[in-house]
Amino acid sequence: MYSALSDRRKNWSPLPLAVLGVSATLSCLLLFGDNVAAQSGAAAKKATAPKLETMDPKTFDRSTIIDNKWMPMKPGTRWIYEGTTVEDDGKVLPHRVEINITDLTKVIDGVRNIVSYDLDFSGNELKEAELAFFAQANDGTVWHFGQYPEEYVGGRRVKAPTWIHGFEGARAGIAMKAKPALGTPSYSQGWGPEVGWTDRGQTYRMGQKTSVRAGKYEDVLLIRETSIEETTKAFQLKYYAAGVGNVRVGWGGLKEKTKETLELVKVEQLSPEEMAKVREKALELEKSAYAVSKNVYAHTKPMEINPK
Repeated sequence: MYSALSDRRKNWSPLPLAVLGVSATLSCLLLFGDNVAAQSGAAAKKATAPKLETMDPKTFDRSTIIDNKWMPMKPGTRWIYEGTTVEDDGKVLPHRVEINITDLTKVIDGVRNIVSYDLDFSGNELKEAELAFFAQANDGTVWHFGQYPEEYVGGRRVKAPTWIHGFEGARAGIAMKAKPALGTPSYSQGWGPEVGWTDRGQTYRMGQKTSVRAGKYEDVLLIRETSIEETTKAFQLKYYAAGVGNVRVGWGGLKEKTKETLELVKVEQLSPEEMAKVREKALELEKSAYAVSKNVYAHTKPMEINPK
């Protein structure tokens, strides 16, 4: 939904946030999918930063209360998405994404962020576990401050392309505007030049309808996402239902390779026991982050349970 469903760098899955890069037939729209082939780190570093967003730490008085209409993030909420991805050899694999909003927080550049713990499965194999960080500004805008993703092949960690605001030139970006509007310019969803994170979003449609396994939604916002490397050749469409969040993700563009589709199948509130297990897993992942990400994560403050 968020981090695992929004990572435009990956070539195997959504996030994510990312994201939260989505399955089923879309309505009258032509576009489906999720992530695209990753730009190499060297090439991404050469990319010239477009207009980035200005984040003011002084404008986050209630930063962990994320009640944006389009992206509510109440601690203890879990979104489950299912769909498919297409491998390089044309094989179609089942895909599942779980987004868990924990009761943990992390202070980044003076702003206390809510922590999302996300899992991404392809063909029933865990492909990524991720910590992603979000905070809401006083005007209702939800900001993405970075993420620590571990990517796996055969159960072994192969990459951990970390970006966090304030380190190695990374800048926080907008995960969701307070008041999306048609005809407005695209905006940075974060800037992590060392790992090729150059995602941008733009309001594409409003007042739409869509139906997924979790339900039927009428007040739906569509955000079109791409990156500097992809421009119009590969992009993602995310469907946000008012009061629910991301309910579907689709793809478009001639250069889209994975042709991933996901749809929301369940949104639930975790029990205290389930929340404790998610918290434990998130803290385990952070322990790994401190050991693996020496240049970035190792210099951040530890996560802690959200102070009341």
